[in-house]
Amino acid sequence: MIDLRSDTVTQPTEGMRRAIADAAVGDEQKREDPSVNVLQERVAALLGQEAAIFVPTATMANQIALKLHTRPGDVLIAEQNAHVVIYEYGGAAAHAGLMTLGLPGDRGRLAPEQVRAAAEPSTKGADQRAAILALENTHNASGGRVWPLDALEEVVATARDVGLAVHLDGARLLNASTALGLQPAEISARFDTVTLCLSKGLGCPLGALLAGSRELMERAWREKHLFGGAMRQAGIVAAAGLYALDHHVNRLADDHDRARTLAQALDAAGVPVDLAQVETNFVQVDVEPLGLERAEAIARLNSVDVGLSSTPHPTVLRAVTHLEIDDEAVTRASELIPEALLAPLAG
Repeated sequence: MIDLRSDTVTQPTEGMRRAIADAAVGDEQKREDPSVNVLQERVAALLGQEAAIFVPTATMANQIALKLHTRPGDVLIAEQNAHVVIYEYGGAAAHAGLMTLGLPGDRGRLAPEQVRAAAEPSTKGADQRAAILALENTHNASGGRVWPLDALEEVVATARDVGLAVHLDGARLLNASTALGLQPAEISARFDTVTLCLSKGLGCPLGALLAGSRELMERAWREKHLFGGAMRQAGIVAAAGLYALDHHVNRLADDHDRARTLAQALDAAGVPVDLAQVETNFVQVDVEPLGLERAEAIARLNSVDVGLSSTPHPTVLRAVTHLEIDDEAVTRASELIPEALLAPLAG
């Protein structure tokens, strides 16, 4: 199968497997795993933060961050289709006791005036307060869209002006920095906390990091234990992350180029694709103009051994390029997807 469902489907490369096999390890709970310690230091520097902690998943990293900045009953402000709102299973409420205010976004972005209005203080001192703004870059549900740096700066400045903590769900931050031609820290250093995922475009089997100030990360260690995220000889996984930082960051541009190539080919074939949406490694396909239901479209694609996945939008599918999708796979997918989706409807 040409598996374009997500960049999470990748398998460790041979080089990564060797790094895993050769990893120096220790007791991570005691902060004695050398591979974990090096990875944490490298990612903190990469993100322009003082310190970082290694956790099993980006969802856990996000949830820890929300707890660090809030108290039960506070309000989380986020774009209504952000990962922390629709893909983390109510974690903000379950773990941090937060109310979530999801705001309608434009390409996954919020405007400063939306944030200012959402953070308007109550006339009752005892009412719940808006405490944190969480932004996502790149924005998954919007098709891997990237925040322009000036727009990001303006929203973060507004959040600080109204007293909000700011967290960046940067699961695909390195895709964003690649697309903008910036160093990751130029985006992430302005946030109080930042999540970076290793198991998406970087191709690791699992793992994520949460970065922030040394004081916040010391508090985060306790939350990591409470979430069940403390590990033992986690260096075998951290070694994959170190390998990815050395070998898989620069090649993210290849994923972006292949997504653009795929999108242009599909558009030329008559498959409904908005080329303006293709900024990183996502291609969104709207099957509604073809008269197809989402389930039927996915079934048709599966029948020709191409995997696409659903999105929060009822008629929109996504194709995601990654390190196991080469030029040949893109060429073949460009032929098979129109063949499947443009075939006459039954009856």
